[in-house]
Amino acid sequence: MGARIWPKNNKKLFNFKGKKKTVAEMPNQRDEAADDSPADLPCLEKLDSPTGSPPTASLSSLMELENCVSNLNLAHEIVLNRDFCFKPRSPPTDSLEGIVTETIHRAFWDSLQEQLNDDPPNYSHAVTLLQEVKTMLQSLLLPGHVRLRSQLDEVLDMELIQQEVDHGALDLHRLAGYIINTMASLCAPVRDPAIRALRDLRDPVELLREIFRVLGLMKTDMVNFTIQSLRPHLLQQAVQYERAKFQQILDKQPASLDDTTAWLQAAASEEAAAVSAGPESPRPDSRGPVSATAVLNRAYMRLLHWDPRDQKYPETVLMDRARLDVLGQRLQLLVLEASVLLLTNAQCGGAVFSLQGFVGKLRQSVTVLLEGSHTREADLKGALLGLRETVLQLVTEAVRSHGGAALPQESRDLLKGQISELWKHNNPVRTLIGERVQGFLQAMLQGGPAKRSPELPAPLRLVSAELSELGTAFGRIVHFNRTVFGPFYAPVLRKLLFPPGEAETGDDTR
Repeated sequence: MGARIWPKNNKKLFNFKGKKKTVAEMPNQRDEAADDSPADLPCLEKLDSPTGSPPTASLSSLMELENCVSNLNLAHEIVLNRDFCFKPRSPPTDSLEGIVTETIHRAFWDSLQEQLNDDPPNYSHAVTLLQEVKTMLQSLLLPGHVRLRSQLDEVLDMELIQQEVDHGALDLHRLAGYIINTMASLCAPVRDPAIRALRDLRDPVELLREIFRVLGLMKTDMVNFTIQSLRPHLLQQAVQYERAKFQQILDKQPASLDDTTAWLQAAASEEAAAVSAGPESPRPDSRGPVSATAVLNRAYMRLLHWDPRDQKYPETVLMDRARLDVLGQRLQLLVLEASVLLLTNAQCGGAVFSLQGFVGKLRQSVTVLLEGSHTREADLKGALLGLRETVLQLVTEAVRSHGGAALPQESRDLLKGQISELWKHNNPVRTLIGERVQGFLQAMLQGGPAKRSPELPAPLRLVSAELSELGTAFGRIVHFNRTVFGPFYAPVLRKLLFPPGEAETGDDTR
């Protein structure tokens, strides 16, 4: 049993604990979407919600719908989250479920201990556990493990083991040794320490209990390995699969596009107003220049500033809401960070900013002090009061260390006041930076995922790396969502943008 079946280079697939995700590690949907063809599009006839009271759904139909939604969410997460993995479920030890589970398990193993301590020992539970171990090991075997499967049937022959029990000749430690060796040949490298710990155990009850625990981990590893192996195939089928699943949901619940329709309608109104206010608009009420692509891009941008209290989140983007919320919070923090940097630079001059290490220290302080405070005005006010003092302290120390003149009191007071006022959403500096960021992200969406990112405006170059990273992640989510749900958006946008009987040209939702 010296040969390891599990390849060593798969170790990275199972080291998930403690890994912090960055925006750069968010899934790349751009290269993973399958090509679309009109023949593959689902039937999109049931788009209007029924009037009157909804029909009473049977329990079976509700369960079927729930199962459909669950499968769709699972498939979406597997495809988009490269770090996705199943983890063994373990309830908190201080919870009711945890206490009950621990009590039942302890009673079971205590019962086994009493049986093995009898004279002569009672092996009835132990034999049952060996059968369970054999079944779990068999579930870990691949079709090519013919020889190992044969060995497993030979050594863990339950009829032979029962005969040994009847004649008082059962050797649990010998069987446990074979089981551990088999586990060692099948396990992922990350489980090597657990396997070595099994070899040091002598108490049969503790040994069997730990064998079951490690086998449970190995089964989880095998599921995750299978997911990783199937990922290329899943990526190829993801678009059509998600479309088909959502169509099933729509067939059962025709109202499943209501919030999406309201989301697109709000974006269409904003885009029409922006076009009408522009210098190239032929007339104030003209809707001709409004394109479906522009409406969709504006709709996606609205998701980055979504009010968390608003429950009417578009159904077609619900599976990515957590990702978009993270991006939205990061975007708010970057706007505040860039605003503080811009104000500091304006009051202190480029000489201070050019000092080695100053910008890095300033950015680190801004990020630490503002992290998590931008979601509530009260928290942001307090954070900005502390931040203004820190900024002035850093400026003073930097100037003093290089023999420069101290910042005038008037400039100090002005900078403190300007930083304190950043809590207001209509603050001119914060508004300016927000508009520049908005323009940058919109330019990335319009340019498409395969084109080069647009050049950043001067105030944002200090946070250019983070903003570009955020924009790339946002663009990937948008591209994949538009590829999957474009056929569902198209009829909604046609109704919004083109009156009945008007030519429906230039409609591009992809």
